Amino acid sequence: MIGIGIVGAKGRMGRAIAAVLKEHERARLVGGADRGDDPTWLAEACDVLIDFSSPAALAGTLAAAEAAGKPVVIGTTGIGDEHHAAIDRAARSIPVLQAANMSLGVNLLAHLVREAAARLGPDWDIEIVEMHHRHKVDAPSGTALLLGEAAAAGRGIDLAAHSERGRDGITGARQSGAIGFASLRGGSVAGDHQVVLAAEGERIELGHRAESRDIFARGAVQAALWLHGRPARRYAMTDVLGL
Repeated sequence: MIGIGIVGAKGRMGRAIAAVLKEHERARLVGGADRGDDPTWLAEACDVLIDFSSPAALAGTLAAAEAAGKPVVIGTTGIGDEHHAAIDRAARSIPVLQAANMSLGVNLLAHLVREAAARLGPDWDIEIVEMHHRHKVDAPSGTALLLGEAAAAGRGIDLAAHSERGRDGITGARQSGAIGFASLRGGSVAGDHQVVLAAEGERIELGHRAESRDIFARGAVQAALWLHGRPARRYAMTDVLGL
């Protein structure tokens, strides 16, 4: 049995992961840490850390994992360039898997979006629409940005330089080659994402709907089991899928 420690244990995802571990055949819950807790003891006690805390807590998680020499799976969203730089530094000494979305289905969707964008070319407009529950604090969602990065990679362009967000009022015509984002919030939606590729006279829609947070929890545990025993490096869910 692989011992899992959860950072952000009292959050929605932390509780969902704990529920999955109660009935898992290959993994068990060692314990959890939350806001204000020092995760050092947890890193020392477990085989793999799973972090679903907050961007502000990520540095502490990485430091604890490095000190204990333990792998860490990071599902925290809303992280910026400085957090990615810290993940890269940690991945020199320990295996780190970071993903904006732990769903295997979403990560396969990102692969399909990249392939579609590469083959269809800039004449096809790309729009990404996402909807989440009313409590979500960041927009666009980390998953929407993951899909946007996949589309940009397929086209060989930089997403930051080609994204359009928050259109309102007289915005003018859509910029050629732009990747658009729209964020919806309401109710208890676990996560809906749709990528629309539109050309003159035709449209392709690729999407994913999360009906429960359990899919993210199961994906995180699967990622942790896969990561255990791997060499130091930065990994992604595409590695788990073998893509």
